[in-house]
Amino acid sequence: MINKQNLWFLTLFTLILVLSIYYITMPNDLLVEALKKEPATEEKSEAKETIEEVSSLVAMRVSLEEERQTVMDELQEKLTNDSATSEEKNNAYEQLKYLNEVQGKEETIEKKIKKEYNINCFVKIDNSNANCVCVSNKHDNTLANNIMRLVQENYKNKMYTTVKFQKS
Repeated sequence: MINKQNLWFLTLFTLILVLSIYYITMPNDLLVEALKKEPATEEKSEAKETIEEVSSLVAMRVSLEEERQTVMDELQEKLTNDSATSEEKNNAYEQLKYLNEVQGKEETIEKKIKKEYNINCFVKIDNSNANCVCVSNKHDNTLANNIMRLVQENYKNKMYTTVKFQKS
């Protein structure tokens, strides 16, 4: 049976997840509305490119969110399972905590890359590996190295970072 505390936790977690997905998909909707207003030809092509950039990045984010949500659901089930041992519940809680920390780091790194280099990107962190997919017409080693350094600044331990560029 689910007690009140677990019910509140699940309710708030679901609310946060729904709002996160809405936030991720919101820019795409705004750009589509901007295209409907018939901007000038140059602005129109830039807006279409931006929509394509955002669409591919949103697709990657949604895919990652789905994977993580499945794992989080399994961990939530372990936490609420009465037959689970306290050690199993502690491990599930620690894994949930780790996943939330990783998600926060990914968002922070994405925002820093956007702020410093004005590049839309997707960051996926898995243990000591960080994968960055950047949408940019500029593909050079200096930019990739700078992004790698930016990722490493957020960690004390060595991160193995890969940077992949997609043309916008």
